[in-house]
Amino acid sequence: MAVSAEYKEFVAEQLEGLGPVRMRGMFGGAGVYLDDLMFGLIFEETLYFKVDDTNRADFEGEGMEPFTYEMRNGKTGALHYYEVPERLYDEPDELVQWARKSLAVMRTARSAKLAKAARSATRKKPAAKRTRKSAPRE
Repeated sequence: MAVSAEYKEFVAEQLEGLGPVRMRGMFGGAGVYLDDLMFGLIFEETLYFKVDDTNRADFEGEGMEPFTYEMRNGKTGALHYYEVPERLYDEPDELVQWARKSLAVMRTARSAKLAKAARSATRKKPAAKRTRKSAPRE
């Protein structure tokens, strides 16, 4: 089921204090972005925020669980996105604080990815040796 335009508009209004949030459709849901960072996910009219070890306890303390999906092989997969507690919709300032933490998670992940790319770029393979052909002897 695709995410309704009304729900996307509701989420954008709730996150106004964060800045110009935009939504991009993906896999029947929508990614929630600020600038070029996807910090949230909407699926079946439910909002999820990105988590790591820095903010996971906030979600688990509220009894929230990760976004899960069924894989082709029948197993269940989970993403590093947890459902946002419903009570936060009545507390937009707190909701924005939680969103900021998820943005920080994404910034940290991006920085780590860029650092890894920079390290691997400095370890490029050496160029192949060229052999020099000598002029024919007379």
